[in-house]
Amino acid sequence: MDVKPPSSAVSFLETAARFGVAMFVLDAWQYFMHRLMHSSRYMYRRFHSWHHRVVAPYAFAAQYNHPVDGVLTETLSGKAAFLASGMSPRAAAAFFVFATVKGIDDHCGVLAPWNPLHAVFRDNNTAYHDVHHQLGGGRRNFSQPFFVVWDRLLGTYAGYTVEERQGGGLHVKITKDHV
Repeated sequence: MDVKPPSSAVSFLETAARFGVAMFVLDAWQYFMHRLMHSSRYMYRRFHSWHHRVVAPYAFAAQYNHPVDGVLTETLSGKAAFLASGMSPRAAAAFFVFATVKGIDDHCGVLAPWNPLHAVFRDNNTAYHDVHHQLGGGRRNFSQPFFVVWDRLLGTYAGYTVEERQGGGLHVKITKDHV
């Protein structure tokens, strides 16, 4: 006798697997497009430099970019993730809200110890992306929004330390041994 799990369990597991596929596809697309935007002098100056005009990252800077950069990096990665994962429109809406919130959190400039996104995505967090926005970090830490696997595999990973500033606050510093 076959015992089948309840349809809601199958649906949840299937949706979770589709989220995983979408996360992988979105992450890969955005890594390679983001790296291309930095590697091509023309694409950086004409399109991606808009995003880096914001020297100190803050939450809404995540979505501050040239429309061409937005389409190539955000829209097409989303389309690829949606098509590859086969998510339902409702699941896709939840996924894209989640990905947008994660991107905003990565740019917020606040490394809060109670942040659940930092607990789940321990390696790719606000401090990790702050390295990318620092002078000298623009050719490192391209990974966004979920994993750091592409940076590690392709030699663009830069480690960091978080130090307390004199007078309060925290400062992210690139570590020499990981550059």
